Amino acid sequence: MALLFVLVLAGCSSLEPAPPGYYRIRSGDTLSGIARRYKVGYKTLARWNKLGPPYRIYAGSLLRVKPPWGKSSSTNRGTQRTVKTAKRSRGKKKAAAKTSTKTTRRAPGKRARVASGLRWRWPLGGKVVQRFRSGDRTQQGIRIAGRPGQKVVAAESGTVVYSNSGLKGYGNLIIIKHAKGYLSAYGFNRRLLVSEGARVKRGQGIAEVGQASDGAYRLHFEVRRKGTPVDPLRYLP
Repeated sequence: MALLFVLVLAGCSSLEPAPPGYYRIRSGDTLSGIARRYKVGYKTLARWNKLGPPYRIYAGSLLRVKPPWGKSSSTNRGTQRTVKTAKRSRGKKKAAAKTSTKTTRRAPGKRARVASGLRWRWPLGGKVVQRFRSGDRTQQGIRIAGRPGQKVVAAESGTVVYSNSGLKGYGNLIIIKHAKGYLSAYGFNRRLLVSEGARVKRGQGIAEVGQASDGAYRLHFEVRRKGTPVDPLRYLP
């Protein structure tokens, strides 16, 4: 079932392009290699992205490859879009920073809880910024706002059946197999903290929050029952 879930995710996902002025890091990339590709010094690239030695970068994350807002005299449309994206990202980061890691904000509206026989908990303390939509292949889970490096935890105990960045559109992804035919998925991570085959406990740290395609820090979270996507908000407390 775990393999089927991975294949389903792969079939439903599509490569989310990086916003103007950014590059989505791939497995095997190095800062110096990306710098050469964009004809800019690697130390300049590090300064734009506020990276310090040893200049670690993570597959699935976004890297700024154009000068930040206010550092370039260019006024072309691409630069204007980059400026707008940067402003939106800064605003979302400030809003997410006010959210306590111990308090979860539920999305508006009440939905009937489903008795799954499991003790689900929130994988991240933050505001739900995108909800599940049945039949929409682009919204088969929810997205929760977070902060850079914020800890993502297992929503329930289980076994890690996938921990990699091989599925396009999900960045660094973790899939956990639970009892009673359930699976949970955690995407857009900056860093993965557990490997395939590991047994994890409910509430255990499994990853660090990374960036979505718009540059904002988000966790993409899915729950599936026997391979079928279900609304996580009907299972979370």
